[in-house]
Amino acid sequence: MDTMQLVIFGLNGQEYGIDIFMVNEIVPYTKPTKIPNSPSYIEGVLNLRGRVIPVISLKKKFNLEDSGTDDRTRIIVASTGNSVAGYVVDEASEVLTVDKDSIEPVSDIISNISRKYISGVGKLDNGRMYILLNFNELYTEEA
Repeated sequence: MDTMQLVIFGLNGQEYGIDIFMVNEIVPYTKPTKIPNSPSYIEGVLNLRGRVIPVISLKKKFNLEDSGTDDRTRIIVASTGNSVAGYVVDEASEVLTVDKDSIEPVSDIISNISRKYISGVGKLDNGRMYILLNFNELYTEEA
């Protein structure tokens, strides 16, 4: 059985996953410094232990309703190639070990634009489902 570990996080009640090897750390939400004339999904930049990183709102990137932040909001700091960025999520709930065979490819029903950000849809034994995101594609477009 071929497995992988995922960090599971939430956006508007839906669960998403990212390969744990891409995650540097998960930090409590801190309001980033705005950058003038940046795209709406770029929240700004954050000074994380001396390193300035861009902070991206996944809700805005995916055109989801943005209900603001609360004490459960987190920033997932992820590495993509030689770059590091922070991604704002509602909550980071758990780390799961999943069987790679439990992740199904994305249906052709989903548009090509959305599909490039999604690696697959995973099913868990208890009936839960999550969307496995391709963070490399998410950041590549930002750069």
